[in-house]
Amino acid sequence: MNIEHLRLFLRIASTHNISQAGNELGLSAPVASMHINKLEESIGARLIHRTTRKVSLTEEGETLLPYAEEIISTVDAAQATVGSGKVCPKGTVRITAPASFGRMHLMPALKGFLAQYPELSVDIRLSDSMVDLVEGGFDVAIRNADLKDSTLIAKKLASDKRIMCASPDYIATHGTPTHPSELKQHTCINHAGLESWTFDTPEGVQHVKVKGKIKVDHGEAVRDAAVDGMGIAMCATWIAYQHLRDGSLVQVLDEYALIDNSAIWAVYPSSRLLAPKVRAFIDYCSEYYGNPPYWELTESD
Repeated sequence: MNIEHLRLFLRIASTHNISQAGNELGLSAPVASMHINKLEESIGARLIHRTTRKVSLTEEGETLLPYAEEIISTVDAAQATVGSGKVCPKGTVRITAPASFGRMHLMPALKGFLAQYPELSVDIRLSDSMVDLVEGGFDVAIRNADLKDSTLIAKKLASDKRIMCASPDYIATHGTPTHPSELKQHTCINHAGLESWTFDTPEGVQHVKVKGKIKVDHGEAVRDAAVDGMGIAMCATWIAYQHLRDGSLVQVLDEYALIDNSAIWAVYPSSRLLAPKVRAFIDYCSEYYGNPPYWELTESD
């Protein structure tokens, strides 16, 4: 049984595409197909169903999958112990991330990541849609929403604190709210799906259903509308921190914490051991964003 054939089998199980899996390992589609044929010959069973649209594992392939994962993980661990001291990650890391966070915080992180791991490349999809990792053949997703799929594993990368903010011009014209209940007398900018804001107050938890003339489904658009003086907005600190530091936005109601459990997560399909390239990416991002992350406000801000 050839180890590299097993590596290819694992990528096909993840991507459901022989050409894509082969390309990630530097193989042409015909060579990748030939290697899978040889693996099936050595195993003595058909491992994948081939159709014109995609491939899927046979019952025998599903049975082989956890053993293949364990074999590859053991080989990688052996190389780390006996070889140079660590496995040098190779191949392509396929990543999906929300559009705004990806543009603002993932793309700037890549220069250092690729310099540190010169044998890796990245394939990134920026989308605010909830992408199916397995169906899409992704290694890891960056998400700021709760994990609902129990077959996935999530590792927290950074906090995702939400705050209330407005422009100095808006405050000068309309005044500063001193209690969450006063938001009903103010113009607010609604983020689609977050029409109710929940605050921790001395009187207990308060839910404020705000009204405004603007509702938009994009965090940067919400922030930009607030910068333009169009109302009070709830923003993630990672999306508004630069404007808060340069004074084009100011925080309001900061003594009343928003009740929100959001965080930035790295999410990946469950497996016995994490692939070295995925572990390298997650560990790098955790260190790059910091604890607390660089976008969190400090007293000097």
